[in-house]
Amino acid sequence: MAGSKFAYVRKFELPDVLLPSTFMVFRLDGHSFHRFSDEHGFVKPNDLRALQLMDHAAKSLMEEYKDIGLAFGESDEYSFLLRKSTALYNRRQAKIVSTLTSLFTSCYVFHWPRYFPDVPLRYPPSFDGRIVLYPSQQEVRDYFAWRQADTHINNLYNTAFWALVQQGGLTTTDAHAVLRGTVSKDKHEILFSRFGVNYDKLDPRYRKGSVFVRAEVPSHLSAFSAVSYMTAQTAEEPVDELSIEIDAASTQEDVSSETLKKKKKGKVATQIEILHCDIIRDDFWEKYGHILRD
Repeated sequence: MAGSKFAYVRKFELPDVLLPSTFMVFRLDGHSFHRFSDEHGFVKPNDLRALQLMDHAAKSLMEEYKDIGLAFGESDEYSFLLRKSTALYNRRQAKIVSTLTSLFTSCYVFHWPRYFPDVPLRYPPSFDGRIVLYPSQQEVRDYFAWRQADTHINNLYNTAFWALVQQGGLTTTDAHAVLRGTVSKDKHEILFSRFGVNYDKLDPRYRKGSVFVRAEVPSHLSAFSAVSYMTAQTAEEPVDELSIEIDAASTQEDVSSETLKKKKKGKVATQIEILHCDIIRDDFWEKYGHILRD
């Protein structure tokens, strides 16, 4: 930046470098999405198109920023975990928040026609973002457990609420009154006894949210076979929806022993994988423990 007599104004800029050696969780939420979903005719209680669009934007963020190892999303919200040692933008909070939020928002708008081909945007959507720092692995696990537990609570309520309105013929006021004071067991009973809905059989995407994980590919696999390996691990996603990142470009035919040696010494090959699973219990963290290792 060129110097001039006006450059003194930079002294008014406050440093906002985030504490080092801490886990960084970036969370964004849709701004006024109750109105946005109504204006664009989202299906209640869950609109698969809208959720897939959110997933697409989240995956794009992970493709752009390799320090993001995990993402969890539900409804109009997404949380991203960055490596403890990340030096992204020199850990400047405003830079990270503004850039990640703007990229997610632009991806959401850019890919809107793919998921809503017959619904033009009536006005631009917006998202707000924030960063929270956590000192240890336990807080990180508890954070994502909190978000998934919130997903279950909200979706169970909304599923019961909209069943009462759409199938039961109640007004929204009456539906809220029926559910007031009920616990999880009561909502399950309402859904099953009145509408024949077994909540536990609903799509896990709605009940558990979406999880993107940067999964490690076994080191002996080549770039070609890695695609086959990860496709087998995540059968619900087509190959062109996955994103592979391998540090040494090699095909199945030309992988040499020297290449394999270099791979072992270099970065571990990874691929972004989408799941709709339980991230509260230990099973997930035992399988993907590398996420919390620096």
